[in-house]
Amino acid sequence: MRSPAWTTWDELLLACALVVENDWRELRQVDRPVRELSDLLRALPLHGVAARKIPEFRSTGSVSHKTADLATNHPAYAGKATRCGRLDKEVIAAFMARPTEMLQAASAIKEGIGSGELSRIPEQPDEAAEDGTTSLEGRLLARWAISRERDPRLRRLKIETARRLGQPLQCQVCAFHFGRHYGALGEGYIEVHHLLPLHISGLRETKLDDLAFLCSNCHRMCHRSRLGESWRTPADLRAEIAAADRIADSQ
Repeated sequence: MRSPAWTTWDELLLACALVVENDWRELRQVDRPVRELSDLLRALPLHGVAARKIPEFRSTGSVSHKTADLATNHPAYAGKATRCGRLDKEVIAAFMARPTEMLQAASAIKEGIGSGELSRIPEQPDEAAEDGTTSLEGRLLARWAISRERDPRLRRLKIETARRLGQPLQCQVCAFHFGRHYGALGEGYIEVHHLLPLHISGLRETKLDDLAFLCSNCHRMCHRSRLGESWRTPADLRAEIAAADRIADSQ
């Protein structure tokens, strides 16, 4: 079995974070951050146990080589660039456009692995888009976020609190109400969405005020990956709908 290629956003995000923190310079095999990242990458739940048995899989040499790819393909690099893939260049562009968010995402993945949380979460059906791409934050954070939103305990508490306060169980974007539309079948049903992505909220305990009610369609649109973004609040989605309506009215 050959060592898996560097074709996952999460791994490239972590490698590029090292390069950025090193002022966009490559790191050597003997550098401590390279050794630490090698250990971390071998622990990520992305390639399975079989890959970890391959000695060269995300070895210090492999990690160092990848930092060279990322550093030398930065537009400001004056020397000859090494060969790299399309995804490498997309990660570089994302770090150039949104360095703070990308570094926060890398930090969240490290926290998730360090705490053991990410290793315990099984793959989620919607963690990748229909075309196989992932969000700016990476597949692992999408997996974690989706699993949190499917926590039945949190959803139940959110619904019970809304009922106690006399609030309707309807979508906070389009006002769809399952009970009114489907009758008894839809009574009490609604989905919940986190208002902050994991790379911003971090590992803190989720509060009920962190959750919003959404219908299934709006929930999917809040998570849909487009132009590197895959996290929208209800207000963001309402703005998208308003913009689409303006375009439709002008045609």
